Amino acid sequence: MVGHGPSRKAEPRLARREDLALLPVIERRAGERLRGHRAYTVFAASPTPMAAFEQGMLQQLLWVVESDAGDVAGYLLAGVLDDDFHVQQMDVLPEQGRRGHGRALLRHALRQAVERGHCRAVLTTLSDVPWNADFYAGEGFRVWPRDAWRTGMHRVMAEEAAAGFPMELRVAMLREL
Repeated sequence: MVGHGPSRKAEPRLARREDLALLPVIERRAGERLRGHRAYTVFAASPTPMAAFEQGMLQQLLWVVESDAGDVAGYLLAGVLDDDFHVQQMDVLPEQGRRGHGRALLRHALRQAVERGHCRAVLTTLSDVPWNADFYAGEGFRVWPRDAWRTGMHRVMAEEAAAGFPMELRVAMLREL
């Protein structure tokens, strides 16, 4: 009997220029999973600017993961917020979901954060969507209370409020590295 064996789990890699055009498509398609959620219209109206992807690529803070077929299945864009490693955006194509791509991207990025000397990772996310806050909690993140935020996180949350996010559903999360 011939079997196919376990599927190859691609290691995330730094994004290349030819990957950039795919990222807004992945973001938009992943965002469709939120259709019907109160934050959907905000996400749909404020996609990540191409300049942010380009900057992430140049700073080596943008990673992609490929599907078994070799196509880009998802990405993680990071930055630095105050002295913290900031997970800015992570998306995986819906048809590639639940295959470990998001987890692989996050774990890879956090290893890179440690190599860069960061002691903490931070992000903002939705508290009521299972593949958001619950996912990150399972990876060691905890809700970061507002009174402990640094200047940068106050600015990020103010920008999100100005964009129209339902802030009672937004949480900042932190993980010690």
